[in-house]
Amino acid sequence: MSNSYHHSFSTSSQLTQLSVNRCFDGEQHYYSHQSTATKTAMTFSIYLPDEALAGRRCPAVLYLSGLTCNADNVTHKAHFQQKCSELGMIFIAPDTSPRSSESVDVPNDERYFVGQGASYYVDAAQAPWSEHFNMQSYIVDELYDLLRSEFPIDSIGVTGHSMGGHGALLLGFKFPSKFVSVSALSPVCAASESAWGEAAFTEYFGDDKAQWEQADAANTIEKVGQQYASILVDQGAADSFLADGQLQTNKLLDACEKAKQPLTLRYQAGHDHSYYFIQTFINDHIEHHWRMAQFG
Repeated sequence: MSNSYHHSFSTSSQLTQLSVNRCFDGEQHYYSHQSTATKTAMTFSIYLPDEALAGRRCPAVLYLSGLTCNADNVTHKAHFQQKCSELGMIFIAPDTSPRSSESVDVPNDERYFVGQGASYYVDAAQAPWSEHFNMQSYIVDELYDLLRSEFPIDSIGVTGHSMGGHGALLLGFKFPSKFVSVSALSPVCAASESAWGEAAFTEYFGDDKAQWEQADAANTIEKVGQQYASILVDQGAADSFLADGQLQTNKLLDACEKAKQPLTLRYQAGHDHSYYFIQTFINDHIEHHWRMAQFG
């Protein structure tokens, strides 16, 4: 079996391969490309099991990371590769926001929950953020189409952690035709009503509360109604951000009840917000997405 993915990239492909590492029965790849949505270079990691390396179409899960993170956090810390190798599943982790480079000056903010690394997976509508912070368009249009065209992907589910969990719930329900499954780990469920989200949305959208609501996962789920046979959410019961009111998991529960959207919500005793929590439960989420891809 081939140990390198013989892709169909043309010489003009916008993808640049940064690294390849053999890992279980597959390979961990990193790529960069120039984004038209963010007007910056963007990077992502992708784990390709041997089935995909051989050209067979496989289900994929798109993982959206939380505030301050990039593709490295989940790729290095979550230990998802073995389960994806066993199931024949592709795992994709994009960056969380556009970032400054020598050639591009991207807006930033000293508050970690507003600036680079904190896009909330929305398209900002207000200057200076609207020039580059177009992560909704980047994820669901540009990167989505690029992945489907360049890799042997059969279907895509979406998951994420913390603000990435907000992104997974938000984009999964705004664009249900794109994703076959949704899950989240300790998600921010009502970003427009959290202190983090209020600060960021004031920058990204100004005072237009209608745009705030459209960028809120719980509001979106309640508005659009059931889209999936089931969604899976794990939340650490000892998570300090839950206690501080940033996550508002009850609002997700209420929204799903009103939308008649089946939800498996599990509070995990003793677990916090860290990647130790993610590492403990990521296999359950990979299996959830694999089952939904196989059986719906």
